[in-house]
Amino acid sequence: MRILELDCDSVRYEAVKPEAEVYEDAKEKSVCVDDVLLVLASVEEGDSDQTAQAAVRDITKFMGQLGRKKVMLYPYAHLSSYLARPREAMAIVNGMYASLSESFEAYKAPFGWTKKPTFAIKGHPLAEQARSYGPAAGEKAYKKAKPVEANTAIVRKSDWSGLPKGDHRTIGEQLDLYSFQEVSPSMVYWHPNGHVIYRELVKFIRELEEADGYEETSTPALSNTALWHVSGHYEHYKDNMFMFQSDMGELGLKPMNCPSTILIYKSKRWSYRDLPFRTATFDKLYRKEVSGALSGLFRVMELTQDDGHIFLTEEQVEKEAERFLRFVQKVYDTFGMRFTAKLSTKPKESMGDGELWDKATAMLRDALKRSGMPYEIKEGEGAFYGPKIDFDVHDSMGRAWQLATMQVDYQQPINFGLEYAGEDGKLHTPVIIHRAALGSVERFAAILVEHYKGKFPAWLAPVQVIVASLSEQLGEYAQKVYGSLKDEGLRAALDISDRTLQYKIRDAKMKEIPYTIILGKKEEEARTISVRMRDGTQKNQIRLEEFVAMLKQEIGSRKY
Repeated sequence: MRILELDCDSVRYEAVKPEAEVYEDAKEKSVCVDDVLLVLASVEEGDSDQTAQAAVRDITKFMGQLGRKKVMLYPYAHLSSYLARPREAMAIVNGMYASLSESFEAYKAPFGWTKKPTFAIKGHPLAEQARSYGPAAGEKAYKKAKPVEANTAIVRKSDWSGLPKGDHRTIGEQLDLYSFQEVSPSMVYWHPNGHVIYRELVKFIRELEEADGYEETSTPALSNTALWHVSGHYEHYKDNMFMFQSDMGELGLKPMNCPSTILIYKSKRWSYRDLPFRTATFDKLYRKEVSGALSGLFRVMELTQDDGHIFLTEEQVEKEAERFLRFVQKVYDTFGMRFTAKLSTKPKESMGDGELWDKATAMLRDALKRSGMPYEIKEGEGAFYGPKIDFDVHDSMGRAWQLATMQVDYQQPINFGLEYAGEDGKLHTPVIIHRAALGSVERFAAILVEHYKGKFPAWLAPVQVIVASLSEQLGEYAQKVYGSLKDEGLRAALDISDRTLQYKIRDAKMKEIPYTIILGKKEEEARTISVRMRDGTQKNQIRLEEFVAMLKQEIGSRKY
């Protein structure tokens, strides 16, 4: 059995139609439940009531940690490729529902139906937990499979057929941005076009951070789990970590950058004059998830965060918090996205002194008030080590995404014994602000693809301009124009094939290229160009230098 537990502000679904040979009556075709733990569940071959009860015990424990009273069991076949027979699966799901109903206000989505769901997941570190139980059906099936020849490449990629046109997976395939391969489940393969977008996003944040006084760091992906015991992640996050035994002890891939970054601070002596020390990191992180629950770039097991950690004195916290609020505003103004702030307070499962929690929460509240930024309170949804401000970002379709975050942490500096010499000559413990603007770069890229519907502004477009000649005879002039564009550092493409101009224009439109330079006999003779914009408008007989200056200005301003 595989389950994915999601702590949700709300769960909505519409029962569309029965899809399995065995299904139950859908008593309500449309359901909405607020403030609920959603449990997506796939019953696999070999699962039993004992397997189900093990899952129920973990769900019950998680409910207690979160302080939730409502739970929804949601049969979800897509978590596994080794499903039990429908009648057996339905009986096991119903048994789980009966057990959960004894302790909680329980709901169950109908078994065997196609359902149209909307999940609003809460934005705290424990909001998503993946679990597996029972016989390793997937492993058994793999062992029964015919061995792959040593010289046979395994290149099967995900099939996105049947998805909506506006889905980032559909657009990604159309524009050749990325793919997912079975040999690396839930990890993205960035194609050249997609990697341009990834690089530009990282470059954008790097430029803002450098201007704001951040220093970039990088730490190993692998460390002894003793590090995670000190930080508290082993206790609170171990089920989402990749860990294994070796002759060097138990090792783990890092799911977060903070403990490793703390070791950089701890490697030298600090004075109050050296603070704040602002660090930025773009390392890969690894988080264990149920692979079937992952939706393209939205939920991946290998991800990059625009991560930052600020080591500072207590007196500097409010000023730095305000500074980051301005940073977030600048980031999302660039993409034409609006956002709302949420102040999340101490959760039931937390570490550290309550007075420090109250002090940190008050600092964040005061920073929000002074900035004039509207916000709402989310009781009990802070990180396990400190309160935080999360930002719900709204895309072009009005959807809200929890992306940027800022957390004030008194606990980790205490855990790791961090110090600095104060103005009074005594040793003091610093505070850490954990912050990210984009959050996961992969998830943000997915949101951006759907936000722009593939029509990226020029600074993000994989190809910014294509040169299309009216005929092959104009190839020499087209090559010269293309070379000039490349010399100016523009991402340019060239089409001097014998295809018709109409075909070339249509092809550029399909690839969502912002500008198409059209070259005919008149342009060659006058040493000019004609430019067709993505919206179909066109400027004729203009100087190449004029166009280059205009495009570079547009790119430099990151106009959306």
